[in-house]
Amino acid sequence: MTQRRMPSGQGPSRRAAAGRPTPSRTRNTGPIRVPSSRRTPGSSDGGAAAKRTDAPRHRALTGRATVLIAVFVALALAYTYPLRVYLEQESQIAEMERAKADQQAKIAATAKELEKWNDPEYQRIQARENFFYVRPGETPLLVYYDAAGAARDAEEKAPAAAPDRWYDTLWSSVQAANAEPAD
Repeated sequence: MTQRRMPSGQGPSRRAAAGRPTPSRTRNTGPIRVPSSRRTPGSSDGGAAAKRTDAPRHRALTGRATVLIAVFVALALAYTYPLRVYLEQESQIAEMERAKADQQAKIAATAKELEKWNDPEYQRIQARENFFYVRPGETPLLVYYDAAGAARDAEEKAPAAAPDRWYDTLWSSVQAANAEPAD
């Protein structure tokens, strides 16, 4: 009778069937004689055979694990480009929202300025400041700034004398003390 394979590609399940021995991790390769020089003092002289066993070997990577890792790597590589595009679009959306907020602030400031210009008193003040309008009966006084004249006036004044340096003052005081007659 043929046993059916599992969908995962494995062989038959590893459950112990009735009447079948389960394989052990030890392998009998035959009797081994221990030399008499290595025998312990309490052992018999008959040269009893020792059983040779193999240590259990762990596979580093099974075929199924290799395929699973390859699938994970392929999925990770497949998702990197859409994830990068998504993050790029999120940053663009955030930048556009900041620009939108800035534009709304500018619109609000312009609307506030427009509201000021609807006031006739504000219009009169602006006309007086910008266009030098005066009311009937007022005498306008205009002050012109003459940069060349200001520079010319500054040159005519004598510069202030520079203060003496401290060591010049000290030396002159030493000379004055030396020049005094001793009584």
